[in-house]
Amino acid sequence: MKSHRQELWFEVPGRRGFVNITPDVEQALADSGIQEGLVLVNAMHITASVFINDDESGLLQDFERWLEWLAPYDSGTDRYLHHHTGEDNGDAHHKREILGRQVVVAVTEGRLDFGPWEQIFYGEFDGGRPKRALVKTIGE
Repeated sequence: MKSHRQELWFEVPGRRGFVNITPDVEQALADSGIQEGLVLVNAMHITASVFINDDESGLLQDFERWLEWLAPYDSGTDRYLHHHTGEDNGDAHHKREILGRQVVVAVTEGRLDFGPWEQIFYGEFDGGRPKRALVKTIGE
């Protein structure tokens, strides 16, 4: 069995945003040479997420609104005890928990074995600086 490790780097200019990283993951898979196996993609920052869904702008805007409703941004110290440490990103930690840290996708005949419309996204909830995701491919 082989394994291949690659990092993807991002800098989302605003506080929040979604990046379709499917082409980057496909390239990492191609670089690995693995034809049958699994690819793991995970955010390497506690205020970011990796998830699979449809690349439809209305849906992504709905996610943004839904996440803000569930865990609203608030720079004060009343809503999030985490802010008592001097941070202002308590909402970002919660948003990451909601959408999750990672995805695993089967690799079949050298391709991501997706269902219809599935794409891999990096979700950033405390941006404005360089961040990364790990792509780890294992198989034959």
